[in-house]
Amino acid sequence: MRRVLCPVETLYVGQRSRAVLSCALRGRLDAEALSAAFDGVTAAHPSLRTRIVPDGEGFALDPLDEAERPRLNVRTGATEQALATELNTPLSVGGPLSRAVLVSAPGGEEHLFVLSVDHTIVDGHSGIALLNEIWDRYRNLVEQGERAGAPDGTGAYPPPVSALLPPADRARTDAHLERRTDEARRHPSELIPYDVADPAAAEGRIEVCRLALDAERTDRLRRSARTAGVSVHALIAAALLATARRRLPGDEARTLGCLSPVDLRSRLTPPIPALTMVPAVTSHLQTLDVTPDTDPWELARTVHARLGAFVAGDGPFHEMRITPEVPRNPTLQLATVIATNMGVVPGPRLPAGLVATDVRLLPAREHYFPAAGRSPVMACVVSFEGRLAIEFPHFTACFSPEFVQAFRDEVGTVLGTFTDAAEPAPAPAG
Repeated sequence: MRRVLCPVETLYVGQRSRAVLSCALRGRLDAEALSAAFDGVTAAHPSLRTRIVPDGEGFALDPLDEAERPRLNVRTGATEQALATELNTPLSVGGPLSRAVLVSAPGGEEHLFVLSVDHTIVDGHSGIALLNEIWDRYRNLVEQGERAGAPDGTGAYPPPVSALLPPADRARTDAHLERRTDEARRHPSELIPYDVADPAAAEGRIEVCRLALDAERTDRLRRSARTAGVSVHALIAAALLATARRRLPGDEARTLGCLSPVDLRSRLTPPIPALTMVPAVTSHLQTLDVTPDTDPWELARTVHARLGAFVAGDGPFHEMRITPEVPRNPTLQLATVIATNMGVVPGPRLPAGLVATDVRLLPAREHYFPAAGRSPVMACVVSFEGRLAIEFPHFTACFSPEFVQAFRDEVGTVLGTFTDAAEPAPAPAG
C-alpha cells in the first residue's frame, strides 16, 4: 500500500538529502547476526522498505518487492576509507530509502558499519534511534539467540508529523508567513563565498572536517553554558557566527543568519517516540548584526533568548505549516550558518567482546551548486556518550578542505574561550 507524502516530507524529495550514521567497532562481530538484525529492523519499519514514486502532483512511498528490499552489504576492505565511500554513494533514485554496509578489515577485528537513510523518512533523532535499535537486536541475537519472532513486515506507516500538529487559526499562520517573508526581505543573510577558484573545473566530492571535544572539555563547555544561563547550542552558534563574520570583508556590521532545527516530537500530543520514522523537525532562522570583534558571549545570549522564545510559543508549529512555501521563497530558510544539534544521545549497547570506538552522524545530499558562488556553512553537532563533536560536511568544488579546516580550527578557538571560563568542577564526594 502506498502512503502519500505530506508537503513537509515532499520538500526533502528534491533535496536528495540523507542521514549517514557510522559506527567504528573493534572485536568479534557476527556478520550473519548483524544482517538478521537489520532485516528485523526493516521489517518493523515499513518506510525503510519503500521507494519514492510520483503520485498526482506530489509523491508517495511505494512498497518494494521482497527481492528489492534493502539487505546488509558485507565486504572486506579498508575501514578508514569506507565512510568517505558511503558519503559519496547516493541512494539510488527509485530504489530503497535506506542502505546498510559493514566493512571489516582483513583479520576481522576492525569494522565500520554505515547506515544511510533518506531524510524524507528520517531525521537526526530517529536516525540515531534506528542505529541503536539495530545494535539492540544484534546484541539479543548473539547473547540469547533470538532469531525468531521478527515482525512480519505488515505494519502500518507512521502518519506524517504535519497531520499531528495541533489545530491552528489559518489567519495566524498567514500572519506568521507574512512576517517571516518581510523579515527575510528586509534582513537577508549574507553567505560565505566559495574559495575554490574555478568550481566548474573542480571534481567535487563530499568530505567532512571534524571538531571533537573529549569528555573533560565537553563538561567544561556545559558548565560554562549553565553559568552564563545559555544553552550549549547557543555557545556553538555564537562560535560559528563569529568565525563566519571573519570570512567576510570590512569592519562594519554584517547581517548573518543562524538556522537551528527544532525537534517537534516531544511537543506533539501525544508525543511521538524517537524511533518513529518521520522527519519531525522544523527550523528557526534568526539574523544578527555581527562585526569582526562582536563579543561571542553577547552573540550566545542573543541566540539563546530568541530561540528560547520561539520554542516556548507556537512558532514551531507555524513554521512547519509554512514549509511548503520554502521552494517558492528559499530566503525563508537561507542562513549564513546551519547549526543542527541532536544534544546528548546514547551510543549503541553492544555484547561482550565488541566495542564501539567511534559513532558519528553526518548529513549528506546529492545536489550542490558550485556555480552559485556562495552558500551556508553546515555544522552538525551531537554528543555521543558525553563527548561533543561538530561535523563540517562540505563539497570540495565549493569549499576546499583547507578552508573548512581553518574554519573548524577557529570555531575550536572560540569554544576554547568558553571552556576556559568554566567554573571548577565540584570535588568528588568523600
